Amino acid sequence: MPSHGSLTKAGKVRNQTPKIEPKGRKNKPPKVRNRIEYFVRVVKPTLKVAQTRR
Repeated sequence: MPSHGSLTKAGKVRNQTPKIEPKGRKNKPPKVRNRIEYFVRVVKPTLKVAQTRR
């Protein structure tokens, strides 16, 4: 089975490219963000209602 190019050159370009640091994430991942939004929108208001009924 012929190959496209020799195996001795495999990974040549990736090894030549300079390593750069990844950029920081601007937003939190959706799983975390949705949990925080749920807490702020649903849980906090219900806690306020429960406290005012005392």
